Amino acid sequence: MIGIGVIGYGYWGPNLVRNFANSKVSRVVSVSDLDPAKLETVSRQYPGVEVTTEFRDLLMNPEVEAVAIATPVHSHYNLALAALRAGKHVFVEKPLAQTSEQVRHLVEEAERRNLTLMVDHTFLYTPAVQKIRKLISDGALGDIYYYNGVRASLGLFQCDVNVIWDLAVHDISIIQYIFDEAPVAVSATGSCHVAGTPENMAHITLFFASSCVAHVSVNWLSPVKVRQTFVGGSQKMIVYDDLEPTEKIKVYDKGITVDGPSEVAHQLRIGYRAGDMWAPHLAATEALQTEVEHFVDCIRTSATPISSGATGLRVVEVLEAASRSIAAQGIPVRLGLPQRITELAS
Repeated sequence: MIGIGVIGYGYWGPNLVRNFANSKVSRVVSVSDLDPAKLETVSRQYPGVEVTTEFRDLLMNPEVEAVAIATPVHSHYNLALAALRAGKHVFVEKPLAQTSEQVRHLVEEAERRNLTLMVDHTFLYTPAVQKIRKLISDGALGDIYYYNGVRASLGLFQCDVNVIWDLAVHDISIIQYIFDEAPVAVSATGSCHVAGTPENMAHITLFFASSCVAHVSVNWLSPVKVRQTFVGGSQKMIVYDDLEPTEKIKVYDKGITVDGPSEVAHQLRIGYRAGDMWAPHLAATEALQTEVEHFVDCIRTSATPISSGATGLRVVEVLEAASRSIAAQGIPVRLGLPQRITELAS
């Protein structure tokens, strides 16, 4: 089994420890956190796990082969770089780092040392998103027209990143994963309602070379929690509600039909097609469990992770562009990305 060290036992760290500990392919060797009270909790729940307030203890421990980082975003780069230089494989909570320059350095360091670098884009490992990706790649939806995502809740307010780096990062990683086409530009607006803190609500538009468009709305000031996604195609449409206990995905055989020559717009007749709705069966597996086992498998086989460092880089580049657009009151920012994701593999 692969020995794992976890740095950070705050909001997400306990989930990582639990899933690595419950996996048949890994074991948690040590946990580091600056708060002794949190380490006491680790010792009570996992008596065989070493605890320390000094993260470098993990890096010097020969039993720790890989490090999982679940700390504030501003610390990701330094911690990940130190772990890579210590010869450890690295798993980092999203986003991978604060800037694309930092991410590039981490990717280069991992490649130079032949180590696995993976970012925790958990939604890519959910059965729901996996199913949506397959439906799109199989052509079941036809031409993709739009992606509309809404993520809202009351908090958690962050001090070092705004709401797009906290919530919209999920949708951006999903869009990158399920679409073959990459965005060519991004426009975003945001608002801050608490003095001295980053933007707590934002609206993002991703433009593509085709007619496809993606809208993402994120909000830390919502009275209710919302996690809804709509994907519309020329043949079928999908509603994905991550908060649904069952039937998270519903596929609608609905759409429009157009009669008349396209060059004469006023003569067009728009018809509406309404067919059946079906909810595909989804496996009842925890995404994070699937993800940590994928991380271990990539370490063993030297395979490229689904959410690799390169994937994390493209996500951060979009986040940076969205942040620049917010600062410029919504002016679109061009992205230097290939038009087709498949080009990245060539």
